Amino acid sequence: MKATIYHNPNCGTSRKTLEILEAEGVDVTVVDYLKTPPSKEELKRLYERAGISPREGLRAKEQLAQDLDLVEGPVSDNAILNAMTENPILINRPIVETEKGVRLCRPQDAVREIL
Repeated sequence: MKATIYHNPNCGTSRKTLEILEAEGVDVTVVDYLKTPPSKEELKRLYERAGISPREGLRAKEQLAQDLDLVEGPVSDNAILNAMTENPILINRPIVETEKGVRLCRPQDAVREIL
């Protein structure tokens, strides 16, 4: 099986998710999304495939999300996706995609649903 993980090596949950993928023998493509952020269209596709909204994919506890007024009140998906594209630290991680689907792997064991 092949998988792509949108990974932050400084995140414990992201590291643990990658460990699960490797332990399961998955052929993993690792994308350090802070260095190589996904496009707005790619994020939209991933969230649609995962069945979640951009707001659910937002790393709301980042101070920047608060500063940009993305957490409270009515904010469009488009505005959230634009902010994530411009500031990839706002993308909650890890996101894993396999042929079986996409999951925001918080907790890390959520990755098993698509293996």
